[in-house]
Amino acid sequence: MALNYLWIAFFLIAFVVGLVRLIFLGDMEVFPEMIKATFEYSKTGFNISLGLTGVLSLWMGLMRIGEKGGMVAVMSRAIGPFFSRLFPELPKNHPAYGSMMMNIAANMLGLDNAATPMGLKAMKELQQANPNKDTASNAQIMFLVLNTSGLTIIPITIMAYRAQYGAANPADIFLPILLATFFSTIVGVIAVSLVQHIKLWDKVIMAYLVGFSTAVGGLIYWLSNMPKEQVKDVSLVGANVILFTIIVAFILMALRKKVNVYEAFIEGAKEGFQIAVKIIPFLVAILVAIGVFRTSGSMDFLVDGIKAFVVWLGGDPEFVGALPTALMKPLSGSGARGMMLDAMEAHGPDSFVGRIACTVQGATETTFYVLAVYFGSVGIKKTRHAVACGLIADLAGIIAAISLGYLFFK
Repeated sequence: MALNYLWIAFFLIAFVVGLVRLIFLGDMEVFPEMIKATFEYSKTGFNISLGLTGVLSLWMGLMRIGEKGGMVAVMSRAIGPFFSRLFPELPKNHPAYGSMMMNIAANMLGLDNAATPMGLKAMKELQQANPNKDTASNAQIMFLVLNTSGLTIIPITIMAYRAQYGAANPADIFLPILLATFFSTIVGVIAVSLVQHIKLWDKVIMAYLVGFSTAVGGLIYWLSNMPKEQVKDVSLVGANVILFTIIVAFILMALRKKVNVYEAFIEGAKEGFQIAVKIIPFLVAILVAIGVFRTSGSMDFLVDGIKAFVVWLGGDPEFVGALPTALMKPLSGSGARGMMLDAMEAHGPDSFVGRIACTVQGATETTFYVLAVYFGSVGIKKTRHAVACGLIADLAGIIAAISLGYLFFK
């Protein structure tokens, strides 16, 4: 229901803002531009789905090899004690554990193309344990918020963009992004746990969190002592070596069990193709609403209002130049990326605004895109507290990104 009301709100707000611009500002182009946006964004939604078809077919095929070879089961047992506390309604050793771990690992390494198919696979497996097929289960909501919090260890793409724009040190946003996504993830997990009455002080959960934090701290220490110009290259190569090692491990495990690897791949790839087709209407719906909202000027009014409020409070409004990226990120990944690039173009990649925009871009995931794609792929219509908890995680990530920007770059 939350997506239903949000979808309606986007159109109504856009309509009101459009009328204000037409009547009071004499802007004769606003409604033609909004209608044009409906066609452009519907095309964008279809193109994104079409682009996902090949990627989904590839990774669903590889995941099927991993399932039949037993590698996914091994990974499930490794993370099972932790996930069994976060997902108490999910049966022990459920196949979704392995898929969720693969998805989260790919997100942490900044490998978006690999993360989405694995996430969709996990959502489908979670749906099999869901008694109400049109309503998001507790497990599905927890998994979705873990995705929207966007925990990232190696922000490869953002560092690459900064390098293209001539940043003196493209990797200088590495630590702020890592810390911001860490805060976002912790807040998201706490928010869902409070609603679902999950006990976070469980000794197993604490052990995993301490272990993970120690590993992240060790990685930070190692990379911080490395020459800055090498950080991007080491991150890029390391992430992709890890990913390809996983692929080879899947194949070798399958061969060891005498699985017909090719047939298993084709079987999974067919499933990936079907999912890609299924998400088209959901993706088109949310992107068109976002496009109309943005084109109407509603986003600009919101940013200007926040800037005026900060000035009225006597605060430093310099960060406001990065707010379009922050406000667009939960709505549209490509839109937020465009805002980030625009900030670097206008202010420079090494400016305070440019660095804040990059940190915000890496701090959270695209909540409504993830909602539309993941829930749409399994026919979920009632999202319950998923939107609220996802946006709470986003807000925490944005606040952390701005605060860390002042700490690191001011």
